[in-house]
Amino acid sequence: MNTNFIRLKEPTPTIVKMFNQWENDPNLVALTRPNRNNENIERQEITIGDLKKRLEHHHIYLLYLDNKLIGEMNYMVDPLHLYKKEPETAWIGITIGEPEARGKGIGYRAIQFLEEQIKQHGLLRIELGVFEFNLQAHKLYKKLGYQEIGLIHNFTFWQNRMWSDIRMEKVLN
Repeated sequence: MNTNFIRLKEPTPTIVKMFNQWENDPNLVALTRPNRNNENIERQEITIGDLKKRLEHHHIYLLYLDNKLIGEMNYMVDPLHLYKKEPETAWIGITIGEPEARGKGIGYRAIQFLEEQIKQHGLLRIELGVFEFNLQAHKLYKKLGYQEIGLIHNFTFWQNRMWSDIRMEKVLN
């Protein structure tokens, strides 16, 4: 199993197609973006222009398994939605989009890689949010040393009810 993480510099139609596939996968939508109600879980299409605009504020890395694109991870610096408004903080996100790539430790290695990139950027604090029903991701972040710092109640809708967003942080050495 050969994994590679490559910084996205110029989006292509193939990459945009994969992002659209993941962002609209019914098994991932509830895990990757907050939804206010069941109707809010609707199809969202992104374009090459949208992805280029994202690159203005996000450092995006593509995840490959045996040369197949299987996901993406990213960070941004000091976004407005930080729980703790501490300057020089990276906010991270990760999506393992392809089902066959999940549960193989790729997310663990990917987050470690992303932490190194963040350190090279000169940042020493990371914050993230994980929906309370996403037990697998929560367990991964705890294993990697992230600690809970807060809870935002009624943050996202899934399975006919509202769920909280658990905010976590890690200070890098």
